[in-house]
Amino acid sequence: MQQIAQLQAEYFKLRFGYGDGAACVDWAVERLVADDEGDDLEIVLLVCARGREEVLGLVEVIIARYLGADRLDDEVLAGKYIVALRRAYLEGKETVHSLDTELTKLYPALAYPCWLTMLSRNCEYATDVPEFEEPFEQEFKYISELWANAANLAEFERQYRREISNQHDAKYG
Repeated sequence: MQQIAQLQAEYFKLRFGYGDGAACVDWAVERLVADDEGDDLEIVLLVCARGREEVLGLVEVIIARYLGADRLDDEVLAGKYIVALRRAYLEGKETVHSLDTELTKLYPALAYPCWLTMLSRNCEYATDVPEFEEPFEQEFKYISELWANAANLAEFERQYRREISNQHDAKYG
């Protein structure tokens, strides 16, 4: 199955409240146009799906079928999402304020992972305190670069150092 990683990323975003499922339907349409789907009924049904719950159910079946135990962990998908958010931020498509909204949803939804603590905090503070803009950007770069190079959570955790994150703090004086 081609492009299943793209569907998995879209499914993650949909599950965590980012979007309405249209990107998942678009993925299915692309598979049909490319004649990638073979005789996969769920992909055909996904093209016609309407509503978040219907899309979620069909995509869950598709991902389970094609990825099974190889599906990515939510933290890995979140990390890859952070990489995409940073790219959008550098392109001017995201702002500190829009990122704060994203991270405010993501951080508790993932049960407060240690690696997201400083990034979430600095982003929130940077919305009101200019001294936190640089530490936010430093942490954003650090976390996104680690995730860009990690294929799984274990690889990320081998490289991540909380001590480095702690250095990305506002300097007063």
